[in-house]
Amino acid sequence: MDKYFKRFKTEQPFIKTPPDANLNIIVVIPCYNEPDLLHTIKSLYNCKKTKKNVEVIIVINSGENISSEIVEFNRRTYETANKLIDKINSSKLIFRLVNFEKLPSKFAGVGLARKLGMDEALRRFNLLNHPEGIIVGFDADAEVDKNYLCEIEKHFENFPKTNACSIYFEHPTTGNKFTQNIYKSIISYELHLRYYIGALRYIKFPYSFHTIGSSFAVRAGIYAKQGGMNRRKAGEDFYFLQKIIPLGNYSEINTTKVIPSPRVSDRVPFGTGKAIKKMIQNNVYEYLTYNIEAFEDIKIFFEKKIVFFNQKNKNHNSKEKKELKNIPEIIRIFLENSNFIDDIKKINQNSPNIKIFEKRFFDLFNAFKIIKFLNFAHENYYKKIPAKQASYLLLKKLNIKINKLHTEKEILNIFREIDKK
Repeated sequence: MDKYFKRFKTEQPFIKTPPDANLNIIVVIPCYNEPDLLHTIKSLYNCKKTKKNVEVIIVINSGENISSEIVEFNRRTYETANKLIDKINSSKLIFRLVNFEKLPSKFAGVGLARKLGMDEALRRFNLLNHPEGIIVGFDADAEVDKNYLCEIEKHFENFPKTNACSIYFEHPTTGNKFTQNIYKSIISYELHLRYYIGALRYIKFPYSFHTIGSSFAVRAGIYAKQGGMNRRKAGEDFYFLQKIIPLGNYSEINTTKVIPSPRVSDRVPFGTGKAIKKMIQNNVYEYLTYNIEAFEDIKIFFEKKIVFFNQKNKNHNSKEKKELKNIPEIIRIFLENSNFIDDIKKINQNSPNIKIFEKRFFDLFNAFKIIKFLNFAHENYYKKIPAKQASYLLLKKLNIKINKLHTEKEILNIFREIDKK
């Protein structure tokens, strides 16, 4: 952790109160133009008490070119939230609030805000010499089950080798808080998210985990080791966790629940809020996702990966070229355009056994490469299909009983049960 602060430029500490010696969990919440922050604070406050202490760091933030209306709204949020936390703070659960204004427009956004909070959490655990401390990613419009904090504490206690984990989530799909069109949209979008992870598991991709900004936790020492959070304006959670997951000892907490908001949002250029907005504007409530056949192509390629292990013939690429002819055409074209032959040769030169080769193979054909291939395949070969149709086809391949009369919500519930297990 000391090395992290020497290597990377970070802000000065903004929490002056020393951390309690019993501090074990720090929840980090980025907050921008957020009307629901008080609900989020109350949801965390209502959690069952943990054995060790918890802090919640809320990073209210705005960039240098943001409108005065949003800046003023943030300031009012800061004032009202401060009044609430003054009443509810205790020795076991402490909320800490900061308001950053005029952040550099080049970086201002959810990634930077999350980084500011997580770096501060790391700094506090470093003061305690506690690299096993838990930093939790959360959002300012999310809520949780009452056992949320206890289950995080219990999970890392019961599985001490855990580096990081994803936490189970469910968007609300009924109620009066949002319009029925929003509920229809989020059902389809969440189904897409679960279908995508289900498809990755079906093709036996080893790093098949949800990467949601409001639903993950990481050890402080691991956060530092992998270079911390990035400053991306969107997708920061995905990019961050793709550095963490391949380390191994990554797990899931499925005994509690995060409840992210399904609302329309312009806060980030892509993601849930943006997808919901687009569906409502177009008056189309079926989210289009990747065709299952594209995953079948990857599956065939993954099943043949061992044939590219080639200790004795490291300086020749004739075998690799020959084997490429035996995989689906679209993925062969993609690989040939991606310097696959040269990359696989380098992997072989540093792989004394098949186990190391497989690890390095998936470091090469990682989550980023999969998305790149899927986009390439759908630009040139396949058409995206509705999430309900794709999910129906995947469940049939998994030999799970399903019929075309199932509603989209019923199919989503099937996938939720699969993910819980």
